[in-house]
Amino acid sequence: MNATSGPHLAGALLLCRAEPPAVRPPAQLLREQLLLASAGTEWTVLVPEGKPWLHGGEPVEQVVTGWATALAVSASWPVVALWWDRDRAGLTLAAGFRRTVGYTWLADGTPVGEDEAMRTFAARLALDPVLDVQALEPLTEPDPAADAHARLVGVVAVLTRAGLALPTGIVPGESADRLRSVALAQGAEQLEWAGWRDAVRAELDVVEEGPLGPYLRGPRARVLGGAQLLVGIPLLVWGAGRRSGGWAAAGALLVAHGALELAYDRLRER
Repeated sequence: MNATSGPHLAGALLLCRAEPPAVRPPAQLLREQLLLASAGTEWTVLVPEGKPWLHGGEPVEQVVTGWATALAVSASWPVVALWWDRDRAGLTLAAGFRRTVGYTWLADGTPVGEDEAMRTFAARLALDPVLDVQALEPLTEPDPAADAHARLVGVVAVLTRAGLALPTGIVPGESADRLRSVALAQGAEQLEWAGWRDAVRAELDVVEEGPLGPYLRGPRARVLGGAQLLVGIPLLVWGAGRRSGGWAAAGALLVAHGALELAYDRLRER
C-alpha cells in the first residue's frame, strides 16, 4: 500500500461471517452506500461505495468501527472491519454487545497494538487456537519487509482458513474507488434503501429463522428490546452530538431493533 500518496487512498472492507441474505437487511438499515458480495463459505463482504470519512471529518477507522458495531449488535454473527489511510491501517472485530477488539499498524508496518488483542480476535472468531494463532503472531512483530498493506493481506490469508474467499480483485489497501469498480465488475449488489417498513420486514424474516427467533416473543422479547433501547438511545444522541456518523448509525440500528422486538407480535399480525 502506498500509504504516503494521499488521504484519498483511505478505504475499508467489512467482512461479515454470515451469508448475504442474512447480512442484507441490517446492512440496509445503516442507510449507507454499500456494495454486497458473497465472500466464501458463510462470509459476506461489504464494500463502501461512498467515502464518508472524507466529508464528515471522521477518520476511516472511526466510521467503519461504528458500522461494524451496528451490524454486530443486531445479529448473531461477528463483523471484521479492515481499514487503512495515509498513516495507518488496522482491523476491528465487533461481536454482539462485547467490546470491540482492534489492532493497528503504522504505514511502514510497525505494530502499535497489543498482542492480547490479536489472541482475542482469534478466539472470538473461533479460529484454530494453535495453527491460526501461530499464523497471526508474526503480524504483531516488527518486520521491515512488511508494510501495513502486507499486514492486512496477512490477516485475510489467515481468515481464508476459516472459509473467507474475497472476490477477485478485492484486496485490502486499494483505493476506495478501485475497490468499488472491481466489486461492481464482479457483480456485487448495490444496497438500496427501501424504506423502514420493507427493511424491518426483511429483517424480521431473517431473524425469525435464526437462533434469536424464540427471543422475539413474550417476556424475553420485551427484556431484549428494552435493553437495546437503553443502550441505543444514548449512543444515538452521543454520536449525533459528536457528528459521528458511524456511532450514530450504531445507535439508530439498536433503537430500531429494540422497537422491533417490542412491537414484534403486532407487526407479524399485520
